[in-house]
Formats: sequence, C-alpha cells, structure tokens
Amino acid sequence: MSLELPYTTGIGADGRPVTGQVDFSQVPRFAGPGTFAGLPRLQDVGEAAAGVIGIPFDSGVTYRPGARFGPEGIRSASHLIRPFNVELDSYPFATHQVADVGNLAVTPFGVDRAVEAMLTGLSAARERAGKLVILGGDHTIAYPSIKTLAQQHGPISVLHFDAHIDTFGPYFGASMHHGTPFRRAAEDGLLDPEGCMHVGIRGPLYGPSDLSEDRALGFQTVHASEFSTTGLEGILEQMRHRMGDRPVYVSVDIDVLDPAFAPGTGTPEPGGLTSRELLYLIRGLAPLNIVGADIVEVAPAYDHANVTSLAAAHVAYEFLSLWAR
Repeated sequence: MSLELPYTTGIGADGRPVTGQVDFSQVPRFAGPGTFAGLPRLQDVGEAAAGVIGIPFDSGVTYRPGARFGPEGIRSASHLIRPFNVELDSYPFATHQVADVGNLAVTPFGVDRAVEAMLTGLSAARERAGKLVILGGDHTIAYPSIKTLAQQHGPISVLHFDAHIDTFGPYFGASMHHGTPFRRAAEDGLLDPEGCMHVGIRGPLYGPSDLSEDRALGFQTVHASEFSTTGLEGILEQMRHRMGDRPVYVSVDIDVLDPAFAPGTGTPEPGGLTSRELLYLIRGLAPLNIVGADIVEVAPAYDHANVTSLAAAHVAYEFLSLWAR
C-alpha cells in the first residue's frame, strides 16, 4: 500500500497491520488530509474494523437548515484530536484499523428517496468498515441506520441523547422528518421496547400526549432537570440497567447540550447538558454492546468559534475509543 502522506503504523490487537493518523509531527494539523482526525480513507486501507461516515443531509429539518454542512465542520474540528484517550486508557486508532469512509451522496430533493439511498449506502459501508460513527446531517438519518443494524442484530435498543423526543407524528403531511425517526423505527418493529431511553429531554411540547405516546413506544425518559437531582452516577446507572447486554444504538443530537456549549444547531433549547457531562456519560457506556452511533444536527452556520463542531468531534472520538477497548 502506498500513501502520499506519512501515516503512523503499527500492529493491532489481532496481529494485523494498522494505519493510524497522519503523523502530525511531520504534517501540520491544518495541512492534513481533511479526514476525521487525520485518519486514512477507507479506499486507502481496503477495510476497517470501525469507520466514520458523513451523511450531509438536512432536508428533514422543521426549523433551521444547515446540518448538511455538519460532517465538514466536525471533520475540520477533529484535527486537534490526538491518538491516546487518557480517560479511557485507549489508543483508538492503533488497536484496530479505523478509517474515514467519506460521505454518502444522497439527494436533497426527496426525503424518501434519500432514505432509500442511505439504506443502500450504510449497508455497503458496514460490510467494509464494521462499526460506524455517522456524522449528520439531521436526525432523519437515524432511521436508516437503525434499520440496517436491525437486519443484522434483530430489534435494537436505542440510547438517545437529545433535547427532543423525536417520536412525533407526521408534520405538514410528511411522515419522515428529523422529529420522527424513532417513531417510525418503533412502528416498523426495529426497536426493542424494553431497552430504549431518551436522555436530556427538555423544553415545551404540544401537549401531555406527546409523552404518553412516547412511553407507549417503549421509551423511558431522563429529563434534563433530573441531572440536578439524580446526578451523573445515578443517571449512568439507569442507562446501564435499561440497556443491559442488548445491542445498543447510541444517537446523539448535539442539541442535548445547552446552547452555551452547542449554539450551532437547528433547534436549540436552554437548560441542557454541559460538554463535560455528555462526554462523561458516553465514557461510562463501556460495558454496553454498542453496535452503532451517530452525532447529528450540527449546523456550523450558527456556530461560534466552532465550539459545536468541536464537541461533536470529541463525541465521535469517544465512541471510537470505546470500540477500541
């Protein structure tokens, strides 16, 4: 294999050669390849155990657009990521092969057509890149991601970090949009109703029926206000107990963070988590069987000093670090 840029190399836990990040001692971080954390592209390594893939799609938003530029923003903000995760005692890019899969090029002119393309593209990507962290894009992308995983693992448990429940019904006659992926997944039998949970929910709703319908689909809810009473360790224990040993899909809408930490998103809600709280909770998921993850709703046009993209990049890094352990 011949690569134009100098990459770090090593031997993974399975004895196979691993191509890691670009060697940033030889290439300035601002002059790297533009991939997530300076990782090799999938076509350069052939296959990988874990990958990062972008879906620059935001035709399912109901308020502010702009998440189609999320993958670009997150990758740009990831260039300061270093190879050793101190908190998890993990070298996520050296233990096994990790690669940047690139972006799925899906149409912005029809949600249903785009979802079909995502189903095809994600299935193909998982065959070559194993476990995927998906960079959104709006939250619509969670539905095709869960569907492709359910075809492999059976019904999936969803651990959903968000300000909003995203189990709403049709909106302006559209049954698929960024507020409804988990309702659609539940109605299609893709979710394990005994193992799904929302974390960080807050803000006004249309009425009490939103929550009762959500509970009927099998979701338990940890409201953002509970962080002040239950505390991080209590919430983490609830999450672990709820998920158990089920196959888990972790979906992170960046608006789970307070707008002070993530202003660059389409539907911000005051009263959210801090970046430190979110990263702590994700690191605490190490015992779980996480089979896939996404980070969605990053809209760089509304960002300040790239803080939203930076938070999202580190969320992705934590998932890759968990899989490396």
